[in-house]
Amino acid sequence: MSAEAKSGFWLLPLLQGMRPRQWLKNLLVFAPMLAGHAVNAQTLTQSLLAFLVFSLCASSAYLLNDAQDVAADRLHPVKRLRPIAAGQLPLPVAYASSGLLVLAALLLSLQAGAVPAFFVAILGYFLLTLAYSLRLKRWLMVDIVTLAILYTLRILGGGASTGIALSFWLLTFSFFLFLSLALLKRHSELQNLRSRGKQRSHGRGYGIEDSLPIGMMGMNSAFLSVLIFALYFNSDNVIRLYKQPAYLFAIMPLLIFWLGRMWLLSFRGEVNEDPLLYVSRDPVSLAVIGISATLCVMGSL
Repeated sequence: MSAEAKSGFWLLPLLQGMRPRQWLKNLLVFAPMLAGHAVNAQTLTQSLLAFLVFSLCASSAYLLNDAQDVAADRLHPVKRLRPIAAGQLPLPVAYASSGLLVLAALLLSLQAGAVPAFFVAILGYFLLTLAYSLRLKRWLMVDIVTLAILYTLRILGGGASTGIALSFWLLTFSFFLFLSLALLKRHSELQNLRSRGKQRSHGRGYGIEDSLPIGMMGMNSAFLSVLIFALYFNSDNVIRLYKQPAYLFAIMPLLIFWLGRMWLLSFRGEVNEDPLLYVSRDPVSLAVIGISATLCVMGSL
């Protein structure tokens, strides 16, 4: 097979290995612009740039992670179908593509209009994902805290790219919410492990006996994030940004409903993928997001 034919043969597996559906997580970079009511042409352009850069960087990390985990993935009932584990994407191509993607991300972050703080955020995100892929994902609880930080870094990157100062409330609420979702991810994996009759996850520091304490920590983090959201009503930001802040109060029971439902589904073993991806195709979750966004708009009018 010629080099041209081989490159064409690898193109689709490479795109699959980049996991474009996971780019949905990078929509978090728009949070500072929306939360700060700073929607204009400049902030939208910078947020779009941040979304592209984070997506390239994340895809680089996914390829690297899959290349590192190829042996374990081949033993997994679902992950064995990933391009690298299935033998559709050669390891040298995966490693080379991962390097090129992160290089493109770092160069784009230095382009005109992107402040230096954004480059620092992207570099920190990549180094942390690299550490996660190589070592941190194998350490008990360290992997969960790292995932929560990586989610929060997307919001920090969105603020850095637009120059919007992030409030204490947004960062604190985000961290505890993402900590709950990271714990939910591990809890769901353990529930699925139990359903397959296995005791321990390969390459991780968890066994099915950890399911209950992880669930307890996750639910506590979830409702702590709701408490932080409730305290937000006493902040100066609410008075400054919202003409009718009472509408925001209605979001609180929606958050309690949504987080409680997600955890109940996890205990039932019905969350079979990354929680944020599950949300992206769950009609109930999408309805909650839509109603919450509408309440925010009504409160600002």
